[in-house]
Amino acid sequence: MPPKAVKSIRQNMKFYRYFLIGIISLNIINTRASNVPIAHRFAVGKRIVEFVPSGFDRTKTPSLILKAEPASVGKVPSGWSLVPEFTLTGKKASASLKITGEVSLYGGGEVTGPLLRNGQSIKLWNTDTGAYSVEGGKRLYQSHPWVLGVRKDGSAFGILFDTSWKSELTTASNKITLRTEGALFRIFIIDRTSPQEVLKGLAELIGTIKMPPRWALGYHQCRFSYATDKRVREIADTFRIKKIPCDVIWMDIDYMEGFRIFTFNKKNFSDPLKLNTYLHKKGFHDVYMIDPGVKVDKDYNVYQSGTSQNVWVKKANGEEYHGKVWPGDCAFPDFTSPTTRQWWAGLYKDFMAKGVDGVWNDMNEPAINDSELPEAERTGTMPYNNRHKGGGGLPAGPHLLYHNAFGRLMVEASQAGIMEANPDKRPFLLTRANLLGGQRYAATWTGDNEASWKHLKLSIPMSITLGLSGQPFNGPDIGGFLGNTDGDLWANWLGFGIFFPFTRGHACAGTNNKEPWAYGPAIEKSSRIAIERRYRLLPYIYTLFREASLSGLPVMRPVFFADPQDLSLRQEEEAFMLGKDILVIPAFAEHPSLPSGIWETFSLVDGDKTDKYQATLKIRGGSIVPLGKIVQNTNDNSFYPLSLIVCLDKDGKAIGNLYMDAGDGWSFQKGDYSLLTFEAERKGQMVRLELTGKEGQRIVDKDIKKINVTLLLNGKAYTASGTLGRNIDINL
Repeated sequence: MPPKAVKSIRQNMKFYRYFLIGIISLNIINTRASNVPIAHRFAVGKRIVEFVPSGFDRTKTPSLILKAEPASVGKVPSGWSLVPEFTLTGKKASASLKITGEVSLYGGGEVTGPLLRNGQSIKLWNTDTGAYSVEGGKRLYQSHPWVLGVRKDGSAFGILFDTSWKSELTTASNKITLRTEGALFRIFIIDRTSPQEVLKGLAELIGTIKMPPRWALGYHQCRFSYATDKRVREIADTFRIKKIPCDVIWMDIDYMEGFRIFTFNKKNFSDPLKLNTYLHKKGFHDVYMIDPGVKVDKDYNVYQSGTSQNVWVKKANGEEYHGKVWPGDCAFPDFTSPTTRQWWAGLYKDFMAKGVDGVWNDMNEPAINDSELPEAERTGTMPYNNRHKGGGGLPAGPHLLYHNAFGRLMVEASQAGIMEANPDKRPFLLTRANLLGGQRYAATWTGDNEASWKHLKLSIPMSITLGLSGQPFNGPDIGGFLGNTDGDLWANWLGFGIFFPFTRGHACAGTNNKEPWAYGPAIEKSSRIAIERRYRLLPYIYTLFREASLSGLPVMRPVFFADPQDLSLRQEEEAFMLGKDILVIPAFAEHPSLPSGIWETFSLVDGDKTDKYQATLKIRGGSIVPLGKIVQNTNDNSFYPLSLIVCLDKDGKAIGNLYMDAGDGWSFQKGDYSLLTFEAERKGQMVRLELTGKEGQRIVDKDIKKINVTLLLNGKAYTASGTLGRNIDINL
């Protein structure tokens, strides 16, 4: 090579070296984290403070979590020590809160791993993750940027990161951090005397569930799929023939015509109104699945109407985005647009008119089959740069901003459509994907778990954590969705799973039958006992849901709620509380940490103390728990007779409530309900039970004509009976 050429190459290499060094240096400068000062801080509730970073722009990070924009109520309380730090790394915002002392951390919503979240990390990017690992840190179907901290003395705080951008939430021993891939966001911090009071503060910010219809609290049976209406009738008939209580039968995607949403298969579900009428006469309600993907088919009326109203999510270049789901190529509604949400809501009118009672929104992360792409390009969802048009207060923005809110916006529109179609009924809607605050619109389940002991045990901390993150109406697929389930696993899971807020047995296509009678006579008997226990407890559970709808307190609670100062309870994730008065100890639990004090074991149905699969139930000293009789569905009168289980505290006293209303509809909002308060007190060798309070205008005497009382004292049971209007004395 000529010397001049060599010199030229060397000079060029030197230039490129300095050029690359400059680029790398510039990149380091652009990605170096810089602190962002706090521009404003306001008190927006009792010991709730909002922190706003300098440069925050709600057109870049709109709130999709809060129920409404909170108003300032004054200055930050004096001595307030919980102050977050905001940072920017390039254009990616983060925030953190330093913590000191011994603090137990919880929350994060739908997470795997332990109940106690210290030292955990979770990626907040809603993802279809079937048979998910039980270890922590895996992406799941929902995003809850929220952490609850409980101090050594039992006082507590909560931090809400008000953003839907793709994020990672880390709970280190000395710091809580949320790192996002988007713009600056606000933070809300609650600091109160107990974890229960913090959760009430969270509800003040993000709202509560609507009071569900009573039928939704019964036992549900589902399969992917009961392939024909004949098979659905067989399932319903078998429940009634075998006298196993059940309220709801579910229809998965095979009821549709070619997986086209809002249609019915002409061969296998030719007359849905007739089928649903049959179920109603048998005392069942029905729930049908609706996914977000709309088949691209010019002859399909839903696609036609959506196209004519320009409702679809667009690619970055403005073209209509298509992704593959069950029907093949699908278009997806852009739920950020009010016009789209109104269009979507309108689709439910004719659908619900077929006798449909409830709706199941699935695959709404949204999940997309992108297996045809090179592996490095697969995300399982839309491209990050897809465009959402926004409107009605929501700015236009990329999918990276709105992905975690896609399911939340979908269920908002679905709930509106269901209520418009059936304004005199309470809606029941179940969703797989959601965002913190989305409990206002839908219940949830913990996704596509598997038939394994690991997932059986994981279901408890998962559901507790959802309750600690503002979503009280939740539960797993009992028995496990994916994989075959044997009788032992099924009966063990049902034995405690029947006390989850949402209780559904479910099975995937290609797996064995997973109905209560599918495993032979012995397991069928155990299943019947378990489900009958649920139905006896429905008056108490319904009362808890009323409390959740008002206060935001979870229905299923961690054991440490019984005594937040007892550090030995902080990691307990086998046993759990149902409300504040019942302790549930699954049959599999080995040496669980239980609260101290008076706790009496009690029975609900014959055989539940001797059946090896049934969870042990204990009632707290100082409480009165209302029970109904065994019914086959919630249409029957549970209160003839009403039973009360009484357990005295160390002072010989007890108190409890029973909430009653019509079970559906909205008349309770106008006073057509009854909240009864019962109190008991020991007087020598006699305990007197009295009705000491009645709130509401509903007359319940016709429903409660007799009361049976069981007093549990030092392991012994004492009984008496009477009527609602008279004191009842129990002799010891």
